[in-house]
Amino acid sequence: MKIVADDKIPYLKGLAEHLADEVVYLPGKSISNEDVRDADVLIVRTRTRCNRQLLENTQVKMIVTATIGFDHIDTDYCDFIGIKWTNCPGCNARSVCQYIRNALTLTGRMQKGKTLGIVGVGHVGSLVAKDAIRNGMNIVLCDPPRKERGETFEGREFVDLSEVATKADIITFHTPLTREGKYPTYHMADADFFNHLANHPLLINAARGEVVDNEALIKAIDEGKVCDAVVDTWEGEPNINRELLAKAIVATPHIAGYSADGKANATKMSLMAVADFIGKPFTPTINLPESELLSVDTLRSDSDKLKQNPEAFEEFRSNYPIRRETNE
Repeated sequence: MKIVADDKIPYLKGLAEHLADEVVYLPGKSISNEDVRDADVLIVRTRTRCNRQLLENTQVKMIVTATIGFDHIDTDYCDFIGIKWTNCPGCNARSVCQYIRNALTLTGRMQKGKTLGIVGVGHVGSLVAKDAIRNGMNIVLCDPPRKERGETFEGREFVDLSEVATKADIITFHTPLTREGKYPTYHMADADFFNHLANHPLLINAARGEVVDNEALIKAIDEGKVCDAVVDTWEGEPNINRELLAKAIVATPHIAGYSADGKANATKMSLMAVADFIGKPFTPTINLPESELLSVDTLRSDSDKLKQNPEAFEEFRSNYPIRRETNE
């Protein structure tokens, strides 16, 4: 069996070899149809577009993305031709939660009595909600699929996005990126959304870039409808909007989930998915090094670096330093 894997997936080398006769590591953005023609399994990140162009006339049987997001996989095409695919939901949820906490602290918004609107209350959003409650904040929660199923979160009902717009002092997005279906998230924060904001909130996007219309956000900042923005995920990555970069109070290169712990979780989940697919029991062990913890200072440093050198977005992201989650 042959695996083709993104060479930037940490802790993978030396472990994937337990599952395959051959493992080839390549830069994720440049993996081509020719590279995967005789591969059985792909282990990728968001930089590899897994579509017909990549997969046609190959023997690929499974794709694992070592990420929460999977909009880089043409799931309809994979389903049509019989390629199994899977992602790693929740792998970096604690890391993203700590990013939000640090961003609120850095911007002075981690205040008792403030209302945090959370759009998307899955693995990440649930942790963000619990963290906000522990810190004395009020929360309003928007998750249309969960609302439709009649679910609640710790006794709280889910509300419409319009209610988040009118009640929240801070709004943070934690949805996947979907363009079709009953509840598409593409540009859910658009000009109409910004026009209905009541409290001039801080807006945070650590979900997917296209969930927020970046041009509309710039206009909302200029018109005072949004007081500040924290942006980790951008439209058009790595060619990010320089005007939004300059206006954002915190700007980072899509690294909210880039803790060593989160990366290790994703790699373990990826390998175990492959092992399950091929029917070979395997529980990988990854020993993480002691290193700097995620903190307000590391967030400030990450933002300063990107603002000073935006053309290095992809370099910063691909070579992000090893940082550990706190135990909180």
